[in-house]
This record gives sequence, C-alpha cells and structure tokens, in this order.
Amino acid sequence: MMRVQLNFKIGFLLLLCSLSAHCLFAQSPIDTTLRQAVIYNGDTIEAKTLENLYFYSRLNEAQMSARAKYNRLRNAVYVTYPYARRAGAVMNDINDRLAGITKKEDRKKYIHSREAELRKEFTNPLTDLSIYQGKVLMKLINRETGNNCYEIIKEYKGGFNARLYQTVAFFFNSNLKQSYDALKDDAVIEKLVKEVQRMHGYQDNSKIQARVSM
Repeated sequence: MMRVQLNFKIGFLLLLCSLSAHCLFAQSPIDTTLRQAVIYNGDTIEAKTLENLYFYSRLNEAQMSARAKYNRLRNAVYVTYPYARRAGAVMNDINDRLAGITKKEDRKKYIHSREAELRKEFTNPLTDLSIYQGKVLMKLINRETGNNCYEIIKEYKGGFNARLYQTVAFFFNSNLKQSYDALKDDAVIEKLVKEVQRMHGYQDNSKIQARVSM
C-alpha cells in the first residue's frame, strides 16, 4: 500500500512539473518596448525628440535679386562648361603641336585643319547660347587654356581678325579680352565649376587650376 502511494505521489509531481513547463513555454511573448522617459515631480513621463522646425523670414528685394543673379550664373556655368572643357582640350592640343611647327605655312595649314574641326563640333550648339551664356563661355575658355579669347583668335587668325571680333563683341556688351580670376572676381564661377566637376566626375586639367595650385 505504501509503495502504491509513493508511486502516486511521484507521478503527481511529474505531472505538475510537465504542466508548469507547458504553461511556461506557452506564455505570450513580451509585448513591452523600451522608451525614453523623464521623471518630473515624481511622475515618469515618456520623452520624445522632435525634428527641428526651421522658420525663415521672407526674402527682401535685394536678396531675391541676388538669388536670381546666382541662379542665372549657375545655369550658364552648367550649360557652357562642357563646351569650354572640350574646346580648351582641343586648343591646348593645338598649342602643344604648334610648338613643334616652325614654318609659317605649315602652321597656317595645321591651324586651318583644326579650325574646321572646331567649327564642325561647336557651331550648331554654340548658336543656341544666349549672349550672357556666351560671356560665361569666354571666361571658362580662358580658365581652360590660360589665354583670353582675343589672344587665341590673334594667334590663330591674326591681329586684324582679333580686332574685328573684339569690335563685334563690344556691340554685344562683351569683351574678348576679359580675364579669369579664380580667387577674386570669378570665385563664384570657380565654385560652380567645382560643383559640376564633382557631379560628373570631371578631372580638372585647366591651365588656371595649374597656376592656382603652384
């Protein structure tokens, strides 16, 4: 009789253990989440960090004019820099090759052949530029070659043609002799050029950049 009671007790304990384990594993997962909180006057209050909210005053007339002027220049640089970059590469190559040509007739023949190349590549797209974009283009060509457009035309076409083009440019309120100052007068253009270079992965091989870096 004692053995039967002992076996019953052992079986009952095993049953309780199995039920306890079943209930333990059957519990629902923890449904709480961590939150930041602060204690204020003894109360625990949930704390949240809100995004910054910025307020700007309305631009005045001078600021709006400055922004419009900057946007116009930025657009002109974005449009003309690829042309200036390509034209500068061709002109720099021409100058390098002319350094090895001593005969005047051979120089003229070579310049004429490369001029035809430039006309074919740039005539159509450049005719679509505005006068303002043309001014920016001349500055950027100066940047790429280290020479203003007047000196380039004088070298390729002669002094008379350079003066003629300069006269035409005057009537369009432009100047073939305009310089490029990356550190002062044209610092904004230089900043925009760097912006375009980063965007398109251009390497800067300009003559102006070489002088600035020295």
